[in-house]
Amino acid sequence: MRNYEIMYILKADLDEAAREAEMGNIQKLLEKNGAKVNNTDTKMGLRELAYEIKDQTKGFYVILKVEADEAALYQFNRKVKINPAVLRHLVTVDQQ
Repeated sequence: MRNYEIMYILKADLDEAAREAEMGNIQKLLEKNGAKVNNTDTKMGLRELAYEIKDQTKGFYVILKVEADEAALYQFNRKVKINPAVLRHLVTVDQQ
């Protein structure tokens, strides 16, 4: 398993409870497929987007540090692409 950093942007119009539920669902999705979430960082929080994404001008940024294999990331990418609450996501190899 390798270390990855996953950043995703949630819709800004989600209330606090819905945002927490989405974050929990995404973490459960990763863990269900064998990944280990080491850290969740939300300090970037709500920010203005550089350009409109799906008619949204703001988004809530979340960064995860994850240990995962290719199969877990494949399932994550597949499910997040169809999640209407997620505007964008990016998975990178963590160099630490």
